[in-house]
Amino acid sequence: MSYLSPVPTPVPAATIEDLARRVAAGLQGRGVSEGERVIVALPNGVELLATVWACVASGRIPVPLDPRLTPHERDPIVADVAPALVLDSLVALQGLIGEDRATLDPVPRCRPMHFTSGTTGRPKGVWSGFWSRADAEAAVEEERRLWGFADDDVNLVVSPLYHSAPLRFALGTALAGGAVHVLPAFTAEGFCEAVDLVRPTTMFCVPAHLQRLVEHLRTAPPPDLSSFRLVAHAGAPCPDPVRRATHDLFGLDVVWEFYGSTEGQFTACSAREWYDHPGTVGRARPGRIISVDEDDQLWCVVPPWGRFEYWNDPERTAQAWRPTADGPAFTVGDLGRVDPDGYVHLDARRTDLIISGGVNVYPAEVEAALVEVPGVVEVAVFGRPDERWGQRVCAAWVGEADEEDLRAAAMERLAPPKRPKQYERVDALPRTATGKVRRTEL
Repeated sequence: MSYLSPVPTPVPAATIEDLARRVAAGLQGRGVSEGERVIVALPNGVELLATVWACVASGRIPVPLDPRLTPHERDPIVADVAPALVLDSLVALQGLIGEDRATLDPVPRCRPMHFTSGTTGRPKGVWSGFWSRADAEAAVEEERRLWGFADDDVNLVVSPLYHSAPLRFALGTALAGGAVHVLPAFTAEGFCEAVDLVRPTTMFCVPAHLQRLVEHLRTAPPPDLSSFRLVAHAGAPCPDPVRRATHDLFGLDVVWEFYGSTEGQFTACSAREWYDHPGTVGRARPGRIISVDEDDQLWCVVPPWGRFEYWNDPERTAQAWRPTADGPAFTVGDLGRVDPDGYVHLDARRTDLIISGGVNVYPAEVEAALVEVPGVVEVAVFGRPDERWGQRVCAAWVGEADEEDLRAAAMERLAPPKRPKQYERVDALPRTATGKVRRTEL
C-alpha cells in the first residue's frame, strides 16, 4: 500500500482521495462513529495525509501524533482522547482498509486535533469543534486564496505531517486537486534530488531546513529552483543571513513567512514586505484583528472557523480567550507590538518556550520527565543558541544523580527533539525573589 518510492514521484490528488475513501470505509466497517477520535501515528507519507483526510471529511476526529513518542508521552494523551481506534503503523492501516470506498464530504468538517504542550507540562489537544458547512467552505477558501493552492500545484512535504502547518499545506493542495510528494525525512541532498525529479511548486519549511540547505549549497551546485512559486517558512525566528540567502535562492516573489501556532494563524508576510518593514512577521491574515494588551501580549480575533478549545480543559480554554468589541480573541502568550501600518513585530515567544529545529519544546514537560530520577533534587530545562537548530535543549540539575541516569530517563520518556543535548550539575538553581527559576541566567 505504501506510495513511497526510491525515485520520487508526486502522488496525484485523485490517488490520495481514493485512498482516503478506502480508509473512511474501513473506519465505518470497524464501527468508528462520527464524532469519535482516531489516533494517527503513522510514518511520514501520503498514507498519513489520506487518513487525516478520511477522518475530517467523514466526521471522525483525527489526532495526529509523533510516532516517535515514548509510552511515557503517548499513554496520557491516549487516555485523554479515549480514541475509538489507534493507527500506529502502516500494517495497522493496511488491516483497516479493503476495496470498499466511502463518500467523502467535499470540504473537511473540522480541523485535526493536534496536541501541544504548555507551561504546565501536560500536552493539551486543540479542538476546533465541528464546523457548519458554510464555515467549512470558508476555512478552505481562506487558505486557498492566501496561498493560491491549485490543481497544477505539486506540494513538496519536507516536515513531519503530524505537525499542523505541513499538514495544512499538503491537505490544502490535495483539496484543490494538486499533487503531493512527501520526503520521509529532510536532508539537503534529498531535497535537491526531489526538486530535480518532482519539480515542486510549493513547500512549507522551518528555518532549520533552510539553514541546512544554504550550508549544503555552499559546496554543492544548486538545483533548478525555478519551479517554485511559493516557499513558506514559520515555526521559529529565521536568522537574517539565512533569510537573505533564501531570498536569493528562490526569489523575493516566492518566499513568504507567517506567524502562527497550533492554536491558530495570526499573520502572513511576503519577502518584499519584510524588506520594507524589517523584523516584521507581517500583517493580520484576512478576517483577523491583532492587538496587544497592557503587558504587550498579542491577542487575535479570528473568524468562527478559527476558534478552538483545549480538549477536556475548560480552565485553560478560559485563560486563552477573552471578549472584545470585534469578537472573541485568543492568545498563546507571545509578546509583541503592532506598528501604525498594522505590521506585527514579535518580541518574545511564549514563556520559556524552546524552539529547536522548528519543534516547540516546553521546559515543564521535560522537567517533569527528569525530576523523578532518583538523586535529582530539582531540575531546570532551558534553551541555548544553536547554529543548526536555532536552539538546543539543555538541563541543569541539583542533586547526586549521575548524568547517565538523566540521559537514560530522557531516552525512555521523551521523543528525540525534547531530549536535552547538554546537562550541567549545579549547586543551586538561580531564582527570582519570588522563587521562579531564572532560565535566562542559566
